[in-house]
Amino acid sequence: MAGLYFEEFRVGQVFDHPWGRTITESDNTLFSCLTLNVQPLHIDAEFAATSEFGKPLVNSIFTLGLMIGISVNDTTVGTTVANLGMTDVRFPKPVFHGDTVRVRTTVKSIRESKSRPNAGIVEFEHQATNQRKEVVAICSRQALMRKRA
Repeated sequence: MAGLYFEEFRVGQVFDHPWGRTITESDNTLFSCLTLNVQPLHIDAEFAATSEFGKPLVNSIFTLGLMIGISVNDTTVGTTVANLGMTDVRFPKPVFHGDTVRVRTTVKSIRESKSRPNAGIVEFEHQATNQRKEVVAICSRQALMRKRA
């Protein structure tokens, strides 16, 4: 599926992305180690068992990347110039191994680029939920999107 061009987005447009992703212990450990995040809450089950959660937490930056990644096929694959930023990132509930994440994206704002006549800026709000429909992550993302030729 191709992403949408700037002109195809509308404020208030909602995308309920059709797929989810179950997060494994391997995902969390590999991502944490690859990014040198040696926080024992992510990679040490014995340590995490003594925490208030009683088990390892999924690295929140993995959750953020997964949330945005799930949105790409419906919104920006092949049509984005660049991500300009992610703001208002929140993690209201923890994510654990075995949780399945699903994402909803809402277009919050659209504006012409002042410096690029062939592109515009779209602000997305991404919201991730787990299999219990609990919100586990939210962020706003600003993307520089191509216009149609």
